[in-house]
Amino acid sequence: MDENKELIFQRNSIEFVTVAAEYCAFLERSEGQTRSQFVDTTLKILPLLYLKALLLPPCEAIGFEESESYVSEEIYEQMRAHIARILTDKDDYLEVFTPDMAYSEGPLTASVAEGLCDIYQVLKDFIFVFQQGVNETMHDSLALCRERFVEYWGQTLVNILRPLHETAMNASDTEEAAEGENSSNLVTEDEEEGDKEW
Repeated sequence: MDENKELIFQRNSIEFVTVAAEYCAFLERSEGQTRSQFVDTTLKILPLLYLKALLLPPCEAIGFEESESYVSEEIYEQMRAHIARILTDKDDYLEVFTPDMAYSEGPLTASVAEGLCDIYQVLKDFIFVFQQGVNETMHDSLALCRERFVEYWGQTLVNILRPLHETAMNASDTEEAAEGENSSNLVTEDEEEGDKEW
């Protein structure tokens, strides 16, 4: 168990936990941001998150039961809809790096908001386990998060950088001014009922 404890408290592991927690917190407190603000911050945190995930030490689960997921379907959908409202017409993009492309006769579209939430779901569940402070489950959670990075969320991350980059580089001053007005006047039914908890 000493080796496991050493692994989860290595510098690279701790730095990944820090950036993952910041990513989750950023999405959770992004209410009221303009599209340009949201995209600018996202473009800064995603490459850092990818780098820190690449630097994670190799590790394998030691067999403890996987904990329950913190992110429910309802939380996921609220987050996805919220981000889609920020991105508006820049949420959907053409995607080629997907297994479904082999079976498709035409171009496939993907959603930036959905991609961000897929990453959020993995990382929030991971952070939730780390906050419990049990070394064995922390170790297995780190191993699972790294495994899922290799399997899909790493690819998802680099996929959504492309449309986010395009949105940031091609935003006009007129668009930014208009979106600032729209976001300040936008009140959804959920917001009228009170603040949501993610």
